[in-house]
Amino acid sequence: MIKVTLKDGTVREYPKGVTVQQVAEDISPGLARAAIGGEINGEPVDYVTALESDVELSLVKFEDEAGKVFLRHTGSHILAQAVKRLHPEAKLAIGPAIKDGFYYDIDTDHSFTPEDLEIIEAEMKKIIKEDHKVSRFELPRDEAIDFVKKHGEDYKVELIEDLPEDAPISFYQQGEFVDLCAGPHAPSTGRVKAVKLMSVAGAYWRGSEKNKMLQRIYGTAFDKKTDLQDYLDKMEEAKKRDHRKIGKEMDLFSIQEEGPGFPFFHPKGMVIRNELENFWRYEHVKRGYDEIKTPIILNEDLWHQSGHWDHYQENMYFTQIDEGNYAVKPMNCPGSILVFKRKMYSYRDLPLRMGELGLVHRHEMSGVLHGLMRVRCFTQDDAHIFMLPEQIKDEIIGVIDFVDYVYKMFGYKYHVELSTRPEDSMGTQEEWDLATEALREALDARGLAYKINEGDGAFYGPKIDFHLEDCIGRTWQCGTIQLDFQMPQRFDINYVGADGEKHRPIMIHRVIFGSIERFIGILIEHFAGKFPLWLAPVQARILPISERHYDAAKVLKQQLAQAGIRVELDDRNEKIGYKIREAQLQKVPYMMIMGDREVEENKVNLRSRDRGELGAVDVDELMASLIKEIQEKQLPQEA
Repeated sequence: MIKVTLKDGTVREYPKGVTVQQVAEDISPGLARAAIGGEINGEPVDYVTALESDVELSLVKFEDEAGKVFLRHTGSHILAQAVKRLHPEAKLAIGPAIKDGFYYDIDTDHSFTPEDLEIIEAEMKKIIKEDHKVSRFELPRDEAIDFVKKHGEDYKVELIEDLPEDAPISFYQQGEFVDLCAGPHAPSTGRVKAVKLMSVAGAYWRGSEKNKMLQRIYGTAFDKKTDLQDYLDKMEEAKKRDHRKIGKEMDLFSIQEEGPGFPFFHPKGMVIRNELENFWRYEHVKRGYDEIKTPIILNEDLWHQSGHWDHYQENMYFTQIDEGNYAVKPMNCPGSILVFKRKMYSYRDLPLRMGELGLVHRHEMSGVLHGLMRVRCFTQDDAHIFMLPEQIKDEIIGVIDFVDYVYKMFGYKYHVELSTRPEDSMGTQEEWDLATEALREALDARGLAYKINEGDGAFYGPKIDFHLEDCIGRTWQCGTIQLDFQMPQRFDINYVGADGEKHRPIMIHRVIFGSIERFIGILIEHFAGKFPLWLAPVQARILPISERHYDAAKVLKQQLAQAGIRVELDDRNEKIGYKIREAQLQKVPYMMIMGDREVEENKVNLRSRDRGELGAVDVDELMASLIKEIQEKQLPQEA
């Protein structure tokens, strides 16, 4: 007999060799029907996996993150099986589950079209209906290579040859289809209740431009048709909110051919950017931060000293100056450390909080560039806090509260993840344990629920990541707090303690917006371009009905502008209905219509972008109301 400890702490005894599915059936028939796999001691396994010793077992359903991977990985195999039925000559590369779906890379002379995707999807639905059992088997290395060679799968040969000599080589079979795969999978193709192929794109084999371009078919899978429809509706809404589309319509920014991945901000986009930066500066001064500015290009030796050369150089740009080697900074922290190091601080000076809106450059592959969301140069709203060991907890809590304040002001919900030591890292395990525990204590003291994200920390320290949720449920990782024992050692920075001796400070790296550019992209999509009044590039537009109202409209424009309100006057010889529609399309928060009566009574007929007609309003009252809405940074109110 073996002991199986379930997720709720319950311990059950079973004969050795019992499967995950049999345990589920023993607990309840309903659970057995809902589960599609398991996790043994935290590792995902197939539903039919036999338990050979005492284990901790979690049963996995589709609503669990692991369950989505099980189902969508099986979806990718169903896609590959359908392609092989329709195009037997096609060669298969890789087909993983990804966030919200799956893809498969395929090598064939046939160019897939949207019409092809419909045909493939119909074949996938047949395979699902056939409800093939998904089973796993292993082969010795030589037999595995012979097997895939026999089937003409050249890419699979390369994958096997690159595996470690002692790695198990496993395959999964469903019906006539067999694929090299580590798994795990859903127990049968019939468990995938709903599929949709989304698009096809080019993808270099193994991500290298030196290799052949393959065709990558993207799809998604769910265990309920209603959930698939909800997802498709959300994707349709996301298309309408695409920041690249809205950015072009509102003339906010552009990406030019002469600078792929390097965004150009237009005058109206700069209004949003400047407002965010002004807000950033104001709030940082309130919280005791000093602002600094460090150079974009610094000597290569600095990046060896910081550790970026060993851990990050493939993402960096390099240049030569006066026969010396230099690097364009990918991060602001080494420059901030040099500012700290310029003088000797006392323990009484700490914590020292230094903020920087620092422009950084990182080399991104062209295939991942995406508007403002993934660029090659961006401005981080960085800050570095140098502190005493006993100040760590309070400083982390202070940053957590700051992040909370900012996100709630924009109306964002968020969740928190604690990321631990990655394989590629610096420092001792003891230092990492101390740093990780300090972050954990601060989160617990703040009463924040959090998820552990194993192995996803920065190379110099563990971190707290904040994932904000937009109005259509998508999440974006923006804010981060990283606790660092390494950089102070590598740069030999010190302060003078109460004992008159030199001591090493502890360092926090943190951002709140993350990247100003990306945060603007997220704001565009979150608000669909309908920004809060304080951020709107144009806050009000005056719409005179006819030429005889122009003079009064010009006086009003001057009044509003002097009060600090961003205002435009539409004095084109167009009908008032046309002017209103134009302003609405430009997402102007307030439209002020002026006719005979309004001019005579010093009023405007006010129309809100979000609430429709508001009627006649006194000009002085209107100005006071707008100034209040701007100062309080109120969120848009729907009708």
